[in-house]
Amino acid sequence: MSLRLFQQNCGYITHKCDLLPGLTVEQTLHYAALLTIGSKVSRYVKRSRMKQVMADLALTQVANRAVGDLTQSEYRRLMIGVQLVRDPVVLLLDEPTWDLDPLNTYLVISILSNHARKYGRAVVLTMEKPRSDVFPFLDRVTYLCLGDVVYTGGTRLMLDYFRSIGFPCPELENPLMYYLCLSTVDRRSRERFIESNHQIAALVEKFKLEGGPFRRKTSTIAPGSTSPSIANAKVPLSAFGRPNAFTVAFTLYMRMLAAIFNLRMVGLTHIFLRLLALPIFHLLLWIFYSGMEDYQRTFITRNGLIFNCLAGAYFVSVIVTTSTFPAFRTRYYQEAQEGLYSGPLFLLSYWLVAVPFAIISVGAATYITFLLTGLESVTDWLLFGAVQLACYLLAQQQTIAIMLVVRSSFTAAIISIYLTVIYLMLGSGALRSFSSLSDWLLHLTYATQTSYAGAFLNQQMFGNDGWSNLNLLPRDAKTNCTFPIQDTPSFTCRYANGKVYLSERYGRESTPDSPYNMLDMDLNLGISFAFPIGLAIFNSLLYLVPLPAFIKAKFRE
Repeated sequence: MSLRLFQQNCGYITHKCDLLPGLTVEQTLHYAALLTIGSKVSRYVKRSRMKQVMADLALTQVANRAVGDLTQSEYRRLMIGVQLVRDPVVLLLDEPTWDLDPLNTYLVISILSNHARKYGRAVVLTMEKPRSDVFPFLDRVTYLCLGDVVYTGGTRLMLDYFRSIGFPCPELENPLMYYLCLSTVDRRSRERFIESNHQIAALVEKFKLEGGPFRRKTSTIAPGSTSPSIANAKVPLSAFGRPNAFTVAFTLYMRMLAAIFNLRMVGLTHIFLRLLALPIFHLLLWIFYSGMEDYQRTFITRNGLIFNCLAGAYFVSVIVTTSTFPAFRTRYYQEAQEGLYSGPLFLLSYWLVAVPFAIISVGAATYITFLLTGLESVTDWLLFGAVQLACYLLAQQQTIAIMLVVRSSFTAAIISIYLTVIYLMLGSGALRSFSSLSDWLLHLTYATQTSYAGAFLNQQMFGNDGWSNLNLLPRDAKTNCTFPIQDTPSFTCRYANGKVYLSERYGRESTPDSPYNMLDMDLNLGISFAFPIGLAIFNSLLYLVPLPAFIKAKFRE
């Protein structure tokens, strides 16, 4: 069987699966049906299938409960329901009763047995510690040891086979567990290891010689039960194919919105971080900078305001992304393994959700600090916010790229913030003027967004020809500065206007009378947005590259 055929017609469930915590049980199954059942099947049939699966798995009573509030047994049944909703022909389960108590173990196995008999589907599961009460629900059993078959065949015929070769099951003993121990290597001592190895090798050879009749036969059907008939089974919904890419993208988009706007703690946290985190940071900036006075020191104060606006856009974006993206990222890895959708389609859906939040958040935040700049026109505010939006989006894309291979949100945040600190120190022009940079450091700034964003904000703040608020500023309330500035200006009377300040920050020693040539506002704004757009394209390609097994394992087990 090819991988494509398996993904289309079979389901696979590990003992660990990360569902979106913001969704309810009903929403989880609803979107699972939309993602996996083809468009040839009507929405009514999909919804009916979802309702039937909830009833079969005893989840109807918790249909409106959030995934994060489910008990372990309910969560495990929901994991199974996500696969059953598309009606796979074969369902594979790895330890479906892992860490469940005996009552819930019995419930899960009985549900799976009922599903197999009711719909004529095959259910294959592994169990490390099978209990005796699940014995009646198993039609066939296979014992493996180091890849060799010790026994495979009907469950009830297993007792006859082992009795015939001299290994009868003692009375009051769990036959499933007894023969599992018989098929397991004993490592308690060297002697027991050698002895058990020889015994298992003999059992394997014995089954090869005498197990043929048992391999072909199945268990007899228990009284009162019905035999699953392939002929009478309905055509599985999985046979109608998968939905198209547009439907999948729209479903992912709606599922993300549903996970955010669910009015529960998880959703409210996402809304708070996406909409209010950056405005709160800018409100703190407004509190600290609202006392700015029009003296010579305002040039340095405004320089600090620009730096903090840039740093806030980067750092808050990193924090928001590492707090809200991991759940969707981990779910993507598990669904991509099933072949439901590709990385670029997932990223496109996520950006359609995240970018509008970013625009609203940055717009509200920058309006708060824009009031401190002295600029007044709406156009200036839009430009002031636009360049910070570009910084916010770049940090978001950078963090998404890091989280491709780093599972820990904290580690990803540290890496992303560390890289951002380098950008800010090197290219912002706030901590060190470009006029004092060596040539090789200056050339490095060309590769940082901060050099263009910082130059744009500095030009907007200090280089406006029609804005005279920074002209001929006094040293303080008692001392005026006489300008034009002397050849060697004093430390306290340093800047006659904003252009003198820009010349000092961006001018080069070779041409002291000309500001650094990166003060073209249109060019800087365009390049600032080119960075996040380019990184978004890079991420789309990056999420297409097959990952090494050790990285994929982080997001599965």
